[in-house]
Amino acid sequence: MNSPSRVIGFVNAAHFIDHYAMLIFAAAVIIMGPALGMAYAELLPYATPGFIAFGAGSLLTGWLGDRWSRRHMMVIFYLGIGASMIAVGFVSNPLQLGVALFSIGLFASIYHPVGTAMIVSYADKLGREMGINGVFGNLGVASSALVTGVIGQYLGWRFAFIIPGVITMGIGVAFAALVVHEDRKGSKQAAAQARVAREHMWRVVVSLLIVVIAISTTFNAVTVALPKLFAERLAGLTQSPALLGLIAAGVYVFGAMTQYTIGRLLDRHALKTVALPLSVILAPLLYLAASFSDLPLILVSIGIVMGAFGQVTVNDAMVGKYTSEEWRSRAYAVRYFVGFTAAGASVGLVAWLYQQGGFATMLHAFAGLCLLAIAAALILPPEIKVPAPVGAR
Repeated sequence: MNSPSRVIGFVNAAHFIDHYAMLIFAAAVIIMGPALGMAYAELLPYATPGFIAFGAGSLLTGWLGDRWSRRHMMVIFYLGIGASMIAVGFVSNPLQLGVALFSIGLFASIYHPVGTAMIVSYADKLGREMGINGVFGNLGVASSALVTGVIGQYLGWRFAFIIPGVITMGIGVAFAALVVHEDRKGSKQAAAQARVAREHMWRVVVSLLIVVIAISTTFNAVTVALPKLFAERLAGLTQSPALLGLIAAGVYVFGAMTQYTIGRLLDRHALKTVALPLSVILAPLLYLAASFSDLPLILVSIGIVMGAFGQVTVNDAMVGKYTSEEWRSRAYAVRYFVGFTAAGASVGLVAWLYQQGGFATMLHAFAGLCLLAIAAALILPPEIKVPAPVGAR
């Protein structure tokens, strides 16, 4: 039998790697452009197929996780995404880059429907474990900007992909050796912790779809654009890629810590109570960021990532609370298919908006989109608590 703490530890590490791998290119593209003879806006769209695969692939990977084996799928995740990162380090033209980034996105699509379902299955307190898991994911986001900036500056952009790829494959080998195929029969496996009245379930579905589209698009746009935004707007503070990466990492750490806090709140309060304040802060902060630079921009960016990253924890907890074990990977698959498909489209949207009017136009557009998150929080129905089953871990 698998130790819950061991499984959750490996799944948290996978969440770190998942987001780290998906955002290496966003940080490295600043120095890759001159090396490949292409401008930022020309090179960035090559990441779009990978982000689309990140979302679309979740439908298949979630189904395989429920019907085959979540453990086996996670072994494939570790080894596949590690090999794909290494492959990016050896590309010689934009077409090869696009194929390698697509491969990263395809293997990355395994984590969220499969890994998140494993977290819920082994969690004692759902909100706490979701929050901790979110911290790992967003530390991956933060570390990607920081480590890629440092490695890119001192070793070159190719090693920024190769080194984490080798490490990831090593962790995958350890996971395969220490975690066995799970038998989900006859165990609690974190049954749904809350319910809503059947006649109100449509409100949950509509709310989830709206907020996932709005927040996933904004979340991805911000994480993709932030390194370049800081490179442009923090010129008065620094022009060092390594220091810019450190600043971006510091901003992301605030988002990661927020996810832990939100997770703890979700164990004590209804989803609507937690979701509404997070929804209200995003639009005005994005609007303000459009005209800020230097230290004010850093402070507003901290507020943006806190709001966006906290919303991600709310969305994941919503699925975890309201779905049963046998359908959980597929429920997360649909949630992430919608979210990451929207997020994939955001990469091209960031490039297009940047060409139209720079980051001011882009940030104004996403501020308007985030108004939808307020409506989504308002329509959430009252929640009916379900007592934990006898003998629950």
